[in-house]
Amino acid sequence: MNRIERWYWLQVAAWSLVVGMKEPAMRCYERVLAADPDDAKVIAAVGFRLAQAGRWREALARFDRVAALEPSDPEAHFNRGFLLQSLNDHASAVDAFDRTLALVPGHDRALYGKGLSLIALRRLDEAVPVLEKNTKLQPMSPYGWYQLGRVQFDRGKPEKTQTIIDHLGKFEPKIAAQLARETGLTAPPQP
Repeated sequence: MNRIERWYWLQVAAWSLVVGMKEPAMRCYERVLAADPDDAKVIAAVGFRLAQAGRWREALARFDRVAALEPSDPEAHFNRGFLLQSLNDHASAVDAFDRTLALVPGHDRALYGKGLSLIALRRLDEAVPVLEKNTKLQPMSPYGWYQLGRVQFDRGKPEKTQTIIDHLGKFEPKIAAQLARETGLTAPPQP
């Protein structure tokens, strides 16, 4: 397949997706891959479509292949971590997120994902610095703060959780109130 044919089939795939025709798009991707089975971008596109369809093991196999072909691609490792989490393989997810972070130390989504997997593994002391770094990179995102508050509470540090609740109350009062309800601590007054 020459470059123009490749371009054509990828355009047909893209437009098929725009109009909601997922199966024809997948057939176009498979046609390109039949000509070049090592096309990491197309393998990743297939992996995304499989993940969107909830076919996580198949999607993971695609991203395993992308990571093998492009070991310096942080998104391939991140997507592996996300899929491994979806399959409840948190130890492997931590490894995948670590690979992402080795390539991009400030990858906030990988930090958050790693934090979630560490929580699932009950490695709470390790989750704290990961989530703290995530909240420094995403100071206005309530998700990292919420998880950090839960971890601190579960570690027996309610005073740190209260500080987080008070902080969240300044920009996400509903999340602050939820965390307060879950922990029995005090929600900040709502304006």
